[in-house]
This record gives sequence, C-alpha cells and structure tokens, in this order.
Amino acid sequence: MVKTGCKEEIEFQGLGGRKVVGQFDGGRITTDAGALLLGEVEHARGFLVDFSKCFTDYRNQDAIEHTVEELVSQRIYGIALGYEDLNDHDQLRIDPLLATLCKKQDPTGQQRRCRDDKGKALAGKSTLNRLELTPGDAGKESRYKKIVYHTEEIERFFVEVFLRSHREKPGQIILDLDATDDPIHGNQEGRFFHGYYGGYCYLPLYIFCGDHVLCAKLRTSGIDASEGAKEEVERIVKHIRRYWADVRIILRGDSGFAREELMGWCEVNHVDYIFGLARNSRLVEEIKGGMEEAQKLYEQTRQASRVYKDFFYRTLNSWTAGRRVIAKAEHIEKGANPRFIVTSLKSEDRDARSLYEQDYCARGEMENRIKEQQLHLFADRTSTETMRANQLRLWFSSVAYILLSELRRVALCSTEFARAQCSTIRTKLLKIGAQVRVSVRRISIALASGYPYQEVFRLAFKNIRNAYPLLC
Repeated sequence: MVKTGCKEEIEFQGLGGRKVVGQFDGGRITTDAGALLLGEVEHARGFLVDFSKCFTDYRNQDAIEHTVEELVSQRIYGIALGYEDLNDHDQLRIDPLLATLCKKQDPTGQQRRCRDDKGKALAGKSTLNRLELTPGDAGKESRYKKIVYHTEEIERFFVEVFLRSHREKPGQIILDLDATDDPIHGNQEGRFFHGYYGGYCYLPLYIFCGDHVLCAKLRTSGIDASEGAKEEVERIVKHIRRYWADVRIILRGDSGFAREELMGWCEVNHVDYIFGLARNSRLVEEIKGGMEEAQKLYEQTRQASRVYKDFFYRTLNSWTAGRRVIAKAEHIEKGANPRFIVTSLKSEDRDARSLYEQDYCARGEMENRIKEQQLHLFADRTSTETMRANQLRLWFSSVAYILLSELRRVALCSTEFARAQCSTIRTKLLKIGAQVRVSVRRISIALASGYPYQEVFRLAFKNIRNAYPLLC
C-alpha cells in the first residue's frame, strides 16, 4: 500500500504497462442498490410500519433523532441485505440508500445535531443495541433503554400479515409445526444442554403456512418439542377463524407433536392433523406381514419397496382414544425402514398412500423455510444475554424473511428466481453497485451498467407495481 495524502492507495497486479490502484474514495456509492425493490414492497404492504407499532417509545420525542420505525427498518433491512451484526451499522449508517429506505428525510446526515454525527444519517450500533436490550418493565423513568416491545402485538402482527396476503378466502390451509436447534455459545439466559443435538441450544418453535411464517417462538431446550404448541396453535386458529370462520385447518408436524394434549384439542376444536408417530414394538408387529411383503418386492426388483397399511391404534396409557394410523412398510438397500403417521383425516378423505406421500411428506418444504431464516437471515444470531432480547432478534429475522418472501412471491413469480432461496435473491438481485446523488429535489441512483440481471430487475419492479397499483 502507498499513502497518498491522508489515504492509502492499494496497488494491485498491473495490466501491461499500467498500474492498477484503488482507494476507498468513491463517495456516495452503495453495494445494495437492489434493496430499492424491498423498499417498493414495504411501501405497498407496510410490514415495517405495522411491526414498529408493536413497540412503545418512552423516550423524549423532542430529543431523539431516530424514530422507532427508522430503527426497526434499519435493523431489518440490514439483516435482509446480509449484515448480521450490530457492529456492521457503524459503517452502514453512512449509506444514503439505506437511509432513503428507512425514510430519513436527510439521507446524507448533514443536518445531524452533533458534529461527530455529521454525514451519518442512521443510528450506530449503540443505539440499535439499546433497542434490543430494553427490558419489558422499562418506562419514562428508565435511563437509557426506553423502547419496549409488546409480545402479544408482535404475535398478532405475523398472523395479520398472513391473512392480508390472501385476496380471497382459501377453502383449506395447512399449518406446519416444527422445532429446531439454535446453538448458544455463552452464559445466556435459558442455557441448557440438549442431548439429541449434542450441545447447548435454544429450541425455537416455528409455525408456517406455506411460505408464510405465523409463529417464531424462542424456547429453552430443556423441554419436550411440543411444549407450548397447543397454546400457540390455539391462539393462531382463533385469530384466523375470526376472519375465515369455516376454513378447513390441518396441522402437520413430525412425531414430536403427536401428543394427546394437542391431538385432543384438535379433535374438540374441529382442526384436523397429520403427525409423524414414533415407532414401537406394537406398531411394528401390526405391520409384520406388510414388512415381509415389502422385503420380497425389494428382493425381486432391488428397488426401494413400500407397502401401506391403514389401521386404528391406541397407546397403552397416553392416548384417551384410538386413532387412525397409516404405516409405510418399507424395505430399502439398508434394510427394513418402517414409518408411521397418525391422523384425524378419514379414509374417505385420503387413501393411505396419498396421505403419506403427498400430504405428510410435503412438510419437508417447511424445513427449507427454517433453513432460510437460520442460514441466510441469521435467526440463530441469539447471542445477547437475555431471552427477551434474543426473542426480538428472532422476530427481526422473521420480518426480514417476510420482506424477502413477499418479494419472491409477488415480484419474482414470473422470473428464474421464483423459487430461489433468500441468499440467492440477495446475491443476484439486491447486491448491485450504484452511485447515489442527493440534491434538494431528487435522489438519483446510478446503478452499475454491467449488472447482468437488469431485465429481471425491471420485471420485478413492474410486477410490484402491477400487484399493488393503488398503493404504489
């Protein structure tokens, strides 16, 4: 590196007889210009506006420079764009495009009150940290942390977003339940060693309906996977039926949710279910003939062979009634592989094979949605001290997912990215270099001429405007 004045010039490998040098002196250039599409989605749907209403701000409004909506928007846009840490925002706060998305009227930060803040339109890591760490009992007399989130309102927000995404009432919806591990690496509140996952972790509960997240509940891992599921399902079903009184609702989950409490509640409240069922010796004995048949088929074809059996079954102690069980008597290269599900659906509704292969196995798609949040939207970045703060981080990730999912569902539906993961959308569509020019009357974004997906970008913008013509 060579110092030129106050800046360091980086000299790279040359080209012929010419030097190739660089400096971080390009001015107002952003690497995230594609986020303008997220801004269009937000303008049309108001996700961040509604989410920010779930907070109470006890700060002196005459003394603040960043509203709750601006702080929440900054944090969630940051996650959507791949910035998982609060530390990232000490540099992001100077990005005029991000400031524009967050609706800062002074996107270059020239009107900030403190001299050290000039040129930094957005909040720094310390301010955002106080947003996350505010305790639930904070009030006007608290010293620093005065922005309180309200759990019930946030939980209601996710269901409302789901309901408003439907132009017409559906005849049937399937709610997918799943629990997953969220590793922790310090002495956070709720720390517990989980034997199955082999480490200290949280055990969040997710409920999805298709691509829509309805619940993201942070829990300690020293519990059964189904603990609290009935209460969450009850809350969500009650909310949905206020709008869609006669919609058919089916719960779907793995064997961790095949519990008397949840199945009994479903049967009383006219909710159907399809749950995996852990195998035991009685179940295996019930399909002994089917397993022998599957083995013979395998030996003849050397291909995985399956025989389905439909029967009623009741546990010795834990169930209060007999229930329909479907068994998949399967033989594969590694040997016998019997699997079971329990369901409230009648045989006249679905035959055994279709119910298992088409209905139950489709729950694997939900696992992809959870992976998107954990791997690409940092839902597992729960490294703060308290469960309350970590729950808020999980919700931030979930709202970022809502933004990107809406972009995928509405803007990218007719493009090659219609089924792309969030990380692919971010890399291909949001990470665009652009120069930002700010004047009194205009904010002009000069996007990179060499950007390879210009036509997709234009079509995505057009699709948003066509989907929400009265709002854009």
